[in-house]
Amino acid sequence: MVLYNLFPLLAGHFDAWQPHFERAADLGCDWVFVNPIQQPGASSSLYSIADYFQLNSALVDADSATSPEDQLRQALSAAREKGLKVMVDLVINHCAADSHLITEHPTWFARNPDASLVHPSCQENGETVVWQDLVRFDHQQTTDPEGLFHYCQEIVNYLVGLGFSGFRCDAAYQIPTSVWQRLIEDTKSKDPDIVFAAETLGCTPDQTRETAVAGFDYIFNSSKWWDFESDWLLEQYQQTRTVASSISFPESHDTARLMEEADGNVNVLKQRYLFAALFSTSVMFPVGYEFGFRRPLHVVDSRPEHWEQTTVDLQDYIKRVNNLKTNQPLFCEETVNTLIPSPNSEVLVLHKVSTQSGQEALVILNKDPHNRQPFRSSDLNGVVKGKPIRNVSPEYSSLAVRRPQPFSHDLDPGQGLVWLIN
Repeated sequence: MVLYNLFPLLAGHFDAWQPHFERAADLGCDWVFVNPIQQPGASSSLYSIADYFQLNSALVDADSATSPEDQLRQALSAAREKGLKVMVDLVINHCAADSHLITEHPTWFARNPDASLVHPSCQENGETVVWQDLVRFDHQQTTDPEGLFHYCQEIVNYLVGLGFSGFRCDAAYQIPTSVWQRLIEDTKSKDPDIVFAAETLGCTPDQTRETAVAGFDYIFNSSKWWDFESDWLLEQYQQTRTVASSISFPESHDTARLMEEADGNVNVLKQRYLFAALFSTSVMFPVGYEFGFRRPLHVVDSRPEHWEQTTVDLQDYIKRVNNLKTNQPLFCEETVNTLIPSPNSEVLVLHKVSTQSGQEALVILNKDPHNRQPFRSSDLNGVVKGKPIRNVSPEYSSLAVRRPQPFSHDLDPGQGLVWLIN
């Protein structure tokens, strides 16, 4: 999958989504992911859902004679006409603290020893962050497991009925594997093409594996935070690549904008997108990445008027990277990934080998987004072993790689080369 994350609060009403779908399709995406679209509680956070069977009033045109559900169906139909499938967030680990479900089904919720409701929390920079606007469902110890399960089942059926083709399952690892297995099997028995992707960021590889074996089609990996040299990413990838395909991303709705983190250095955006797209089976990027947006997406405050006017336009570059990815089977699977030692510590050389076809590739990346760095192909003789090399780089594709003469090139800041070894 090549996923475009259309953040609903930034996109606005459902009837305003079509231009974004058109742009996503033109960028070479085949999927669009949208964050929760159901009615939130008093906090107005997208992830604090109060009513699972009512659409967020902030996304509905109140003056339209068309019902909210049909407004959304029409938008998703426009996406399908562009060859796009649409995935939505499935939030069943928690709901809004002011949801009617708390009084109607009190046994569905986790309780503290004093019988108070449990609010989800996480560790961030050594501090415990508690989301007071959320309360956690108790999928493990509820005295009404069938009631809670069937309610989740109804949520999935409702969203599929609206036209969604897949789910990003929020905080998937916090829900028992048995629940996911049953929910996924039930859904796929009706439509085997429905896709389930597990959000497992922040958990251990063992937790990720345990979650993935429930039948998830995809998991999300942590390549966004890799420093291009530590062992942890490849170790985690190796532990999970045979269990489920993974999705890389250079930026998400949960992170700061990369353009802001890079202090406006476009080379960082190009470098990180190329790596994310070619590292694993699938890739995702949020709306505005292609224009170097710097304002973070916010689950409460984002609005269409926050659309930024920039001088950055990476659409052509992203399109070329996506075309490279989708046209080479090697980049559409979980490969065996190995770091090749480079005499220049500022140059990353990633060797990818397909477990299906045996096809090989080298991704050569200047880690330094500020300075040119020299690269010499003679350092790769042990990998290439005299095989022909084809340069398929999204940029600098005219560079000729001739053997047996060694290839010498000064990589531009953040520049990436992609070679197929045939």
